[in-house]
Amino acid sequence: MSLPKLALTTAAVAEAAADAVIIGILQNGDGVGLAPGSEAVDAAFGGELLAVLGTLGATGKADEVVKLPTLGRLPAGLVVAAGLGAPGADGSLTAEQVRRAAGAAARALNGSGSGRAVSLLSTVDLQAAAEGTLLGAYTFDAYKSETRGGAPARVELASPAGGSAREHRATLKAATAIAEAVTTARDFVNTPPNDLYPASFAERASALGKAAGLEVEVLDEKALRRAGYGGLLGVGGGSARPPRLVRMRYRGAKPRKRIALVGKGITFDTGGISIKPAANMEEMTSDMGGAAAIVATAVLAAALKYPLEIIATVPMAENMPSGAAYRPGDVLTMYGGKTVEVLNTDAEGRLILADAICRAAEDEPDYLLETSTLTGGQIVSLGRRTPGIMGSDELRDRVAAIAKATGEGGWPMPLPDELRGDLDSKLADLANVTGHRWGSMLAAGIFLREFVPEGLPWVHIDVAGPAYNNGSPWGYTGKGGTGVPVRTLAAVLADIAENG
Repeated sequence: MSLPKLALTTAAVAEAAADAVIIGILQNGDGVGLAPGSEAVDAAFGGELLAVLGTLGATGKADEVVKLPTLGRLPAGLVVAAGLGAPGADGSLTAEQVRRAAGAAARALNGSGSGRAVSLLSTVDLQAAAEGTLLGAYTFDAYKSETRGGAPARVELASPAGGSAREHRATLKAATAIAEAVTTARDFVNTPPNDLYPASFAERASALGKAAGLEVEVLDEKALRRAGYGGLLGVGGGSARPPRLVRMRYRGAKPRKRIALVGKGITFDTGGISIKPAANMEEMTSDMGGAAAIVATAVLAAALKYPLEIIATVPMAENMPSGAAYRPGDVLTMYGGKTVEVLNTDAEGRLILADAICRAAEDEPDYLLETSTLTGGQIVSLGRRTPGIMGSDELRDRVAAIAKATGEGGWPMPLPDELRGDLDSKLADLANVTGHRWGSMLAAGIFLREFVPEGLPWVHIDVAGPAYNNGSPWGYTGKGGTGVPVRTLAAVLADIAENG
């Protein structure tokens, strides 16, 4: 995987020695319009660019990409027109519209042989254009014996009219760091489970953390047993590859708050004894998407130098059926002493998260943020692109609003008290499932709440669908790992750093 190098430019398009120029086009009633920043390209076409685009069938809808040769009108040989969709009533465009258009354009240029491109989408929103370009250019070809060529080696982003050059450089630097964190999470998710298992995942996370200057601790199965991580040991007991717990600590200058981050790291999920159907089981390589996002976010926090203390607690296990696997009917003693009756071994993520949440709470954080590919109920309720967000009411709503603003999406969901009784166990403090499928996403959130200390603001982000795209590419999102919710977590941390 190689991403293009981004740079800022103030050079006029008519003088840019590039292979391609990227512009934005708009849905404009029944026709197509030009986005701001495209004026020089239109002038090069003698004011007839819209007519040419119309002849080619362009509509300006989101994710549309139309290519047309310049025939010598510009130094660049190709114009790439990326659809932004319809502007707002006031003519404004959102950051997500720009991000998606930049991503679609970058995907269209992958493998095209274009060595250098100039993007004018950045004149609308520099950060969104930078993020979209890098994320759209992402491909995972580590296991391909032959590749069709990568993204352009260099993309120059036209500097916006407002702000100083210094501000623009800072924006580009932050956008690049965020996009690289997302691609780090994507790489983890896309790595097949024969190469990414608890020990190797822990090694890779540790290496990334140490390179970023984080304190890193890795607990192996012996250390986990001594400390009483019953959920993690129970889930991981059926695999020949034993579990791990990774702890990563970042301490910014004069930290204003202490944040606990927790992410589910099931490197492959067969369902255990309660085995899953064979169809689409290969997608369970993504069941560590939450952990991938948390590791990437912890490293990103150091890169962006947030004035926070951040402690990530990441449990990693492989859920396999074997003679050593935990069984329906087993009772596990979790870290911290609570007991859980296992009714379904395919509800394993909440068991390793319960251990991790209890350990994370011992650090006395001001906030606890957890994310996981936790339930199929999230996909049933909200589809494949909208995370379900649960937890303390105020923090839940704050995170949901930020998630929507980032373009990753998210919807605040309740934790109905009446579902708690359905988790009662005849043997233990609680059961790991309700025994019915109604409100399964919410019941999982209620289960996790049992392990959060009273008074600690916390949030759970269920990304079972959003962490993995099993459909066609769209916008800046290709097939496979998406890196959701790294950008949401980064924005939440930035918000906490600023507002407490």
